[in-house]
Amino acid sequence: MSALDNLPIVVIGAGPVGLAAAAHLHERSLSFTVLEAGDAPAAAVRQWGHVRVFSPWRYNIDPAARRLLDEAGWVAPDADALPTGAELVAGYLQPLAELPALKPHLRYGARVEAISRLGLDRLRTAARDTTPFLIRLTDGDELLARAVIDASGTWGTPNVLGASGLPARGERDAGRYLEHALPDVLGADRDRFAGRHTLVVGAGHSAANTLLSLADLAAEHPGTEVTWAIRTTSPARTYGGGDADALPARGALGSRLRTHVDAGRIRLLTGFSVHALTPTSDRVTVVVRHADGGQESVTVDRIVAATGFRPDHSIAAELRLDLDPVMGATRALAPLIDPNQHSCGTVPPHGVDELAHPEVGYYAVGMKSYGRAPTFLMATGYEQVRSVVAALAGDWQVARDVQLDLPETGVCNSNPDDSATGESCCGPAPATEPTGRGLATGISGGLLAAPLNLVTLDAAPAGAQTGGCCGS
Repeated sequence: MSALDNLPIVVIGAGPVGLAAAAHLHERSLSFTVLEAGDAPAAAVRQWGHVRVFSPWRYNIDPAARRLLDEAGWVAPDADALPTGAELVAGYLQPLAELPALKPHLRYGARVEAISRLGLDRLRTAARDTTPFLIRLTDGDELLARAVIDASGTWGTPNVLGASGLPARGERDAGRYLEHALPDVLGADRDRFAGRHTLVVGAGHSAANTLLSLADLAAEHPGTEVTWAIRTTSPARTYGGGDADALPARGALGSRLRTHVDAGRIRLLTGFSVHALTPTSDRVTVVVRHADGGQESVTVDRIVAATGFRPDHSIAAELRLDLDPVMGATRALAPLIDPNQHSCGTVPPHGVDELAHPEVGYYAVGMKSYGRAPTFLMATGYEQVRSVVAALAGDWQVARDVQLDLPETGVCNSNPDDSATGESCCGPAPATEPTGRGLATGISGGLLAAPLNLVTLDAAPAGAQTGGCCGS
């Protein structure tokens, strides 16, 4: 037994995936500590508590967590019901965090500032793999760890509005007009939207949820206007697979949105690349730049930036990470989750091998593991941590037996321009379609073993915007 074996495994984040990791660590009798920046579990989920997810309870509960809860006499919700974020917290995550097996190991108000190796910076190699991780909190406290499972998510780092991945001109100064993804349009935030003109920017399910709420609000409050802007030339990805979607609520989301657009209740603007934001009296003018160099503008009262999220790897700056230059995920995982090739339901199974970095013992899991890809589902994160924890316990056979059952979306990928008709982009399944069991890929080393195909700026795909494809 090494000195590392006497140290805990630190989990960063007490959201759904972080708590699932804790449940698996407990089952494996591995010492652990969960660090949560918020003052309660699932702090990010609570911020979108008013939103009803499209995946039923059966996909939202981790098996190890379920076993712990069942032992405590937990009454499980209807497996086919669709919970809101608030119901997910109250009915599952809060009771899980309160279990005696987990509660003593959770620290709230513990925001991680940086992760390194004790006495070693990123340059030093000697004895690196046997040196403890050093985790520094923003309050100055420091912890040592045997391994780190980073489930901190991406909620705090949304994408910008600017079309080039950079903030639009004036974006930082226009904060009073901007809304984070998923505002509570029909509840606590109603007064900011009723009787006003709102522009929703984004092509994912977060945008769709907000647009539907705004359409309902417009039916109750005359003068409420709704405009939807996407960078692509077609909304097919957001409309999704309709009746072909294995999750009816997800298919209905797009179908309802399409009905509102077709009826003119929601104005749709395509090819919309935000160039600048200019406050005009108590409103804001959004300047759009087209590919041909032309510009136009639209003036609104509020802007909802539903443009997706990106990971913040700055806390791991002194660790040796091998990140794909496009996705910001590990190089082995990136081609498996590329939204140009995969929808939520077509991501192959993946586990510890695809999540590993050169920094032995560090794993980013959950939404953060996906980098900028929007194709993440909670069930994916649960299988990730099951695999990672099994590996940390030395059970490599179980760790590599990766199995994932995801509901199909009814669309083949997240790029609407692949559909010439604007309808479903799916053709016949290829004979080599993954079965959903076993190792995730036959690509050895992911992009490390395959050359990058560079394209010119003019050839960049029109559907390159990263929005929230799958939600929770």
